[in-house]
Amino acid sequence: MKTPLPVILTGLAICITSACSDSTPHLQQNTTAEVTPQTELDRSILPIPEPSRQTYKELDVRNTQAPARFEVKAPKDAPNVLVVLIDDMGFGVSESFGGPVTMPTLDKLAKNGLKYNRFHTTALCAPTRMALLTGYNHHSNNMGVVVEMASTMPGYTSVRPQAITPMAEVLRQNGYNTAQFGKCHEVPAWEISNNGPQDRWPTRSGFEKFYGFLGGETNQWAPLIYDGVTMVETPKDPDYHFTTDMTNQAVSWVRLQQALQPDKPFFMYFAPGATHAPHHAPKAFIDKYKGKFDKGWDVMREEILARQKKLGIVPENTQLAPKPKEIKDWASLSADEKKLFSRQMEVYAGFAEHTDYEIGRIISTLEEMGELENTMIVFIAGDNGTSAEGQMNGMFSELTFFNQVPEKLEDMLKHYDEWGSASTYPHFAAGWAIALDAPFSWTKQIASDFGGTRNGMVIHWPNGIKAKGEIRSQFGHVIDIAPTVYEVSGIPSPKMVNGIKQDPIEGTSLVYSFNNANAPEQHHTQYFEMLGNRAIYQNGWYARTVHRAPYLPKPYASLQEDKWDLYNTFEDFSLANNLVEKNPEKLNVMQALFMQEAEKYHVLPLDDRGFERLNAKTMGRPIIMEGRNKVTYSEGMRGLGVDVFIDLRNTSYTMTAEIEATANANGVLLCQGGRFGGLSLYVKNGKPGFTYNYLGMESTNIVSAQALKPGKNTIVYTFTYDGGGPGKGGLGTLVINGSKAAEGRISKTQPGAFSGDDLADIGMDEGTPVTNYGASPKFTGKIFKINVITTP
Repeated sequence: MKTPLPVILTGLAICITSACSDSTPHLQQNTTAEVTPQTELDRSILPIPEPSRQTYKELDVRNTQAPARFEVKAPKDAPNVLVVLIDDMGFGVSESFGGPVTMPTLDKLAKNGLKYNRFHTTALCAPTRMALLTGYNHHSNNMGVVVEMASTMPGYTSVRPQAITPMAEVLRQNGYNTAQFGKCHEVPAWEISNNGPQDRWPTRSGFEKFYGFLGGETNQWAPLIYDGVTMVETPKDPDYHFTTDMTNQAVSWVRLQQALQPDKPFFMYFAPGATHAPHHAPKAFIDKYKGKFDKGWDVMREEILARQKKLGIVPENTQLAPKPKEIKDWASLSADEKKLFSRQMEVYAGFAEHTDYEIGRIISTLEEMGELENTMIVFIAGDNGTSAEGQMNGMFSELTFFNQVPEKLEDMLKHYDEWGSASTYPHFAAGWAIALDAPFSWTKQIASDFGGTRNGMVIHWPNGIKAKGEIRSQFGHVIDIAPTVYEVSGIPSPKMVNGIKQDPIEGTSLVYSFNNANAPEQHHTQYFEMLGNRAIYQNGWYARTVHRAPYLPKPYASLQEDKWDLYNTFEDFSLANNLVEKNPEKLNVMQALFMQEAEKYHVLPLDDRGFERLNAKTMGRPIIMEGRNKVTYSEGMRGLGVDVFIDLRNTSYTMTAEIEATANANGVLLCQGGRFGGLSLYVKNGKPGFTYNYLGMESTNIVSAQALKPGKNTIVYTFTYDGGGPGKGGLGTLVINGSKAAEGRISKTQPGAFSGDDLADIGMDEGTPVTNYGASPKFTGKIFKINVITTP
């Protein structure tokens, strides 16, 4: 028989008031003891083994002394760590590195810390992020390219190997609080669902807190946000912007962390989606740059180099590396081209400054709390070079690029005034990317040129760095950040995690350079590779081949016939003087070294395919719907990505929705995509309808003239595809309770992606709406089930 709770509580009260008096022997407690490095705590094995539990013969606990509570704390004087990573920002963007964009936060940190002018990334976002968060090369992490292009080849699966443990997890198990805010592009595409697996989500990769989005980009005005592993609604704010939102979350988290455990260090990874396309910024920031770029990208390149020399960012003898032949001279452009392109750059600049402003709010918070001196801030201005993926003219909607649909200049000009607002999803012309990567030739994706891989970095840590406002020119790479954090925190890179032997860390700590500007560089050799663009660095020498441009559909040559160049980077900062004819023997040595390093780090065999790699089936990536042509969805399912949702592209399909309607029912039954391309089956003012939104440019609406009767109804939408290749049209038919209600032709469909962040939902339309639903997109009735069947 169980003792009633009141009796238990009464007994406890008696113990407290009488039995546990001063005359009673007390249990000796020691609850504040900790295990410290002085007690020979082995931090190389994770989890850190806890002491064996003691056994006792004593009957009465009052006659014993309790052991100290086992608790792992961070090493004494371990600093807080804040890593900031901007997206798609080239070497020549910020004023701190000679650029045209005002970034006072970066500048303030640089004046009180160190600028690194020979720091490198991988040339693409997800690979750089994975390397940063682990201290291992991107191919070692199986992240040889973005997750959306993964294959089954070692080095390219996008699945982090068990022999590599993220830095956040190492710090967490060594006594740090950890949090990530913003972009996470390290989760394999097929794992982005409630079913997971979620092993590679931030909160399963060492971060106790995550607030941000999963994927390569997001709509800054209407993002798809996760708090931990739970999708949350975007805050209802007419002035909403994701960078501001994530900053609010970061400030709130660090204040709470310090309020609860001020003696515990924190690691915060702050990674905005800015300045990756779509370029979205508050109007006030865009307006600051009105007319400032009318002289064009050629003049901008020259001005950036001149400022870089004045600031000492580059040597006085640095030349502008040749501009790619495909980029037009500004002087040759038409008046309309100049007008549109200048506006594109104004928006990008406003986007960049707004991002810096929000980062400044975090720095101010640390300063107010008295934690700025004890926080090592690593501010990396770009995860790769500025992006030339906007092609030659830029674009009103970046989704047109992923569907290989070119936009016309005259159509883009119609959106001139609204460029950068919620009604656009824009990118800028490639000429600006070349300019903002000055003094180099190339851009993002080009791992064989410093325009793709060299990014300005500032490290600020008053308690650990005596120098202020100095430049460091030792060669560094993004894999060096984790070893640097480990060294300053007194935490080793683990040798064993969860019983699995760890690969030796591949990066080199930068701490040696903190207080010695002339210290010999310690990162001697580094390979680079992305999409066939490849290079090798060793002790100043640099051999490379530019295999393909980001704005061209095909490589310049086959992998076997690529032309290689050779540079002495100690004498040639910008890679302007090719020495291959003067020293062909050195080139041969460097090429052999590349092959050696490429084999060692799982780079080989190379894969230079482009759009073909976006097809999961072709590449052998897991597809949740693999081998199935039908599925049943239920109300409340949402955020279903392209590799999770049934594939409705370039095929015929039927949707059968069994629902219960209220009078004048309203809302979405099933949708995929959003404002800039998508499809939706819905009910509006009681009338069922289907809309196909083609790239945000034109919509086809197939709507019933008759309203549903309250009660149970069956709505069937059938799309009969014309065939004959991808992107063709077809006939859409709407049937209600067995009777045809509407029919219409859809002239063309999107052959590729609908969106990177507007995903598939049942019973609602998260993010931007596919069409105008009249009222709330959340369905007001009840959805029993929706069956979807595809047919060849």
